[in-house]
Amino acid sequence: MNKDEKEKIRQAIIKKIEVLEKKIATLADLSKPVAPDNAIGRLTRMEAINSKSINEASLATAKQTLKDLKRSLGLIEGPDFGYCSHCDEPISYKRLLIVPETALCVPCAEGIDRA
Repeated sequence: MNKDEKEKIRQAIIKKIEVLEKKIATLADLSKPVAPDNAIGRLTRMEAINSKSINEASLATAKQTLKDLKRSLGLIEGPDFGYCSHCDEPISYKRLLIVPETALCVPCAEGIDRA
């Protein structure tokens, strides 16, 4: 992988980090507990609790992705960046542009998903 490709991936990572940090802030607000003294109907309260659970799951996923993106940003200049952590084959440039936090090539990722 050449320097221009790495720089494009670095910019993609930085952009994704910025977007995720905003998303995490929004999800954190949406994941706040539903107050028991809130004067809403019973069904509306149940919907709010359900939405809170969904937002908490989304928040956890977003936090993990952010952690992975920051890890990738720190590793981008290293010799192992862009190589699959499972089979040591190069990860395609197009895949790294789309999912820069990935540590797996497509065949290995598909194999893990099937398992």
